[in-house]
Amino acid sequence: MGKGDRKTRRGKTYRGSYGNTRAHGTLPAVVGAKPTVTKPAAAKKAAPKKKSA
Repeated sequence: MGKGDRKTRRGKTYRGSYGNTRAHGTLPAVVGAKPTVTKPAAAKKAAPKKKSA
């Protein structure tokens, strides 16, 4: 068990590899959690055009 062990998290970190012990990606959703809601970006008004004389 340690840096040389390919089956442990420390061994995976040392070797720079990923696997079941050192998962790489998203976590499973939690039951009963509220979904995150993103607000739409506010539309900016265009600046008035300058009048040339």
